[in-house]
Amino acid sequence: MSRHPEVKWAERADKVYVTVLLPDSKNAKVNLDPEGVFTFSATAGADNNLYELKLDLYDKVNVEESKISIGVRNIVCVLEKVEKVWWKKLLRGDGKTPHYIKVDWDKWVDEDEDNGPGDIDLGGMDFSSFGKMGGMEGGMDDSEDSSDDEEQEVTKPAEQDTNKVDGNAKPEEQGAGASEKKEADAST
Repeated sequence: MSRHPEVKWAERADKVYVTVLLPDSKNAKVNLDPEGVFTFSATAGADNNLYELKLDLYDKVNVEESKISIGVRNIVCVLEKVEKVWWKKLLRGDGKTPHYIKVDWDKWVDEDEDNGPGDIDLGGMDFSSFGKMGGMEGGMDDSEDSSDDEEQEVTKPAEQDTNKVDGNAKPEEQGAGASEKKEADAST
């Protein structure tokens, strides 16, 4: 028998954010149907328990424009709506929302407060397109080179432009700040 992972969701007029919370998932398979059927399966935990999920979303979605990011702790999906209107709820039907689906208050914005696209920070996650992959099959293997969903690309000091420390400061202003700090440290 499979289990259900916890799911958080939020929306904007043009998209729905669906986050599946399943730390250390393996063999994650995510599929999105244009009619609004979202399916997920993965194994997780010490006993490799099977987690499955099928959501009949309130309305149709644009699979080609929707994106997904599979991380170590969660799977974040940005689902583009076909019709750019606010949904009454996440799922079709008149039934009660399942207990494992919750509002993502970190991403939630009321309809009258929506500032349009670009008002949410997703922490520089690497998103792949659902459309280019025809449904996403991926997951985390046990190798050490698996990327963490919070890891960001780091530029080595040798590759950085040494003349540009602060993007707004002039080179002569940058040096002054550093020497003032050294003098302040020496006087204490």
